[in-house]
Amino acid sequence: MTTEYPAAIGIDLGTSGVRAAALDRDGGQVAFAASAFATPHEICEPAAWWRGVEICLKILAAKVPLAQVRGLAVDGTSGTMLALDSDKQPVGEALLYNDPCPDASVVAAIDAAAPAASPARGTSTALGRAILLSRRRGVAHVVHQADWIAMRLGAGEPISDENNALKTGYDLSCESWPDWIERAGMARHLLPRVLRAGAKIGSVGRLARELGLPPSCLLFAGTTDGCASFLATGASKVGDGVTALGSTLVLKLASDRAVDAPQYGIYSHRVGDFWLVGGASNSGGAVIRQLIGDERLAELTARLDPARRTKLDYYPLLKPGERFPINDPHYPPRLAPRPADDAVFFQGILEGIAEIERLGFERLMALGAPALTSLRTVGGGARNPAWQEIRRNKLGVPFLEARSTEAAAGTAALVLRQENKH
Repeated sequence: MTTEYPAAIGIDLGTSGVRAAALDRDGGQVAFAASAFATPHEICEPAAWWRGVEICLKILAAKVPLAQVRGLAVDGTSGTMLALDSDKQPVGEALLYNDPCPDASVVAAIDAAAPAASPARGTSTALGRAILLSRRRGVAHVVHQADWIAMRLGAGEPISDENNALKTGYDLSCESWPDWIERAGMARHLLPRVLRAGAKIGSVGRLARELGLPPSCLLFAGTTDGCASFLATGASKVGDGVTALGSTLVLKLASDRAVDAPQYGIYSHRVGDFWLVGGASNSGGAVIRQLIGDERLAELTARLDPARRTKLDYYPLLKPGERFPINDPHYPPRLAPRPADDAVFFQGILEGIAEIERLGFERLMALGAPALTSLRTVGGGARNPAWQEIRRNKLGVPFLEARSTEAAAGTAALVLRQENKH
């Protein structure tokens, strides 16, 4: 057993299971636990979420003493909604973050009532899911995924955070549920009270204490899995950026002001003393996988020469259509001419994605965000040193090591940020 004592715990409710990270006072990870869902369908089942939380906290308690844990918070998938009865028990299964609203009249009512820039609009609206859940028989509350777990850990009453509530229509400027939500068909009294991400809720409850947490441990308002993943890297100052090189290219930047540009899919989350803005391109690892193939990556990577640019002007997409940094549903892929050498072709693709990344941060700045001053990278592409070098040459800012890639660590870091203020 380690001699380091955890000061904060973050719990991440992900798409494949539950994870928990315990950090010491300096933000170092001293223990980690994971519990995978037994079946893909368990992502919809609140009982499976709670079972995963119990397993993870028991694993942590077996690895490190939890007696000095000062705070705990939960993150969840943004937009996953759950109905509860008057006893705070689930009424049916959750509606997931990526479930499109099947009732076109609900989407139309929201579009008619919501401000043009509201992130509650669209066919995948979280508010639409909340409205549908509110119509179930016996519903007394409609909450976000993370809210319900926080209730069981000690909140008792439905309490959410601004980050999770944003796509449900919460107004960050007024810090309240706006009047127009009622006109869209959602009874506001069914929605949770909302606090800023990282705000203190109160002491943990009986169930948390039975799982090993001390009575002195406090529960804090959590965040979304996306915001938590940003914090996990160690990014925390205005100008800090994080690029996720996964199937798609996702950029996030800490800003001193909110930036909202729905035409680019950009909305701002308030996280502590900064705003988190970002965008997602349709380019990324999925393009590489289809055009190059996983089996050839190692061979072709060894032949890359980042010091010698190919001068191929590629915009790698699998099909027409781009939202960020260019907003054009018909924007065409650009992958010609194709050189005879596959390594040169591969490098041209990587250079093209790096150029999209550069244009993305440039777009954020043009919309009002600050200039990028440092960058951390997560995702599978971060393991390719040649691609890293290509990106460094394009972006011209210091590349810093990501402290962690686990959202649970970011949620624990949110707790430490709040604790360190006092």
